[in-house]
Amino acid sequence: MRLTRRAFLGAAALPLVRGRAATAQSGEATFKDKTIRVLVGTTPGAGYDMMARLVAAHLERKLPGNPRAVVENMPGAASLTMMNHLYTRAARDGTVMGLPLNGVVLEPTLKLLSRSGGNVQFDIDRMHWLGTPSEEPQVLWYRADSKIRSIEDVRTMKSIVGASSTGADNYIVARLTNALLGGKLEIISGYAGTADVFLAGDRGEVEGSCTALSAITASRPQWLTEKKVRIVLQYGGERLPELPDVPTAIEIAPDDETRAMLRFFAVKFKTAYPFVLPPEVAADRVGILRTAFDEVMKDAEFARDVAKANMALRPLSGQATTELIRGTYAVPASTVDKLRAALIPERGGK
Repeated sequence: MRLTRRAFLGAAALPLVRGRAATAQSGEATFKDKTIRVLVGTTPGAGYDMMARLVAAHLERKLPGNPRAVVENMPGAASLTMMNHLYTRAARDGTVMGLPLNGVVLEPTLKLLSRSGGNVQFDIDRMHWLGTPSEEPQVLWYRADSKIRSIEDVRTMKSIVGASSTGADNYIVARLTNALLGGKLEIISGYAGTADVFLAGDRGEVEGSCTALSAITASRPQWLTEKKVRIVLQYGGERLPELPDVPTAIEIAPDDETRAMLRFFAVKFKTAYPFVLPPEVAADRVGILRTAFDEVMKDAEFARDVAKANMALRPLSGQATTELIRGTYAVPASTVDKLRAALIPERGGK
């Protein structure tokens, strides 16, 4: 990916000040009375939807020209529907951005979404990342009345877990647990989204699932406060401060090769909520949006709203997000191939 760099070649102080003033005025004109559309690649009601609405509400305060920000849910094919729309049909003027499932950031190398039946029509190397409000892993949770109480139980006893599409994290991570860690999870897929998986848990249809921690803290906080569920594993690069006693998948991996695969996979959890622009957005507009996004991340009112939603604030900038994605390109192809083989469902299998 070619990253946009601003070159200041021999500019005198006064012209530079005037240039900044002109940029500010240009930003006002660019977004004055506009509507900023934030497309979310998931159903309403869980972590992605909640974070999109929090960012949208504060982004309109930080952008010049007093634009209005609205959130539109566009679920389907593990957010490929939204990403394809963003890439092929969305306006290129900075008024449309997307929030896909974080598996998208590994698609150039892992190619997991396209192999799960989706039609990838986008090239993320041509798109522009604004950043992520948090880094957060999936967690494997079970209802308190389940027989599964530890990772040892996951490996020795069968359990039923819920998932949506085969390209969604709640399916992929469960499958990873079986393929790389020796789990015996029976995956029941076909739920419309995380909210429906949670309802299935409430009804006793499934024992648990692999979901983002924020999905639980945002929409089912009583599950944790009332100890209605237990978390037995987390899939990030290191243990979260909120879960100091829950091991990571990397920690319990059986060998160095498996650990390498899991570290590569954990990059997607570093960019838990990756906000992205379509290609061909002018560099100055990308800059304005990135600056506004960064200001939202540092805003005290935004931080309070994130805390009220029982979500964590651990932001990464657009530049840092871009560098993380580019870093995955250096992972040996053999490691990526073995991970892909482990995660692609067998024909006709669960």
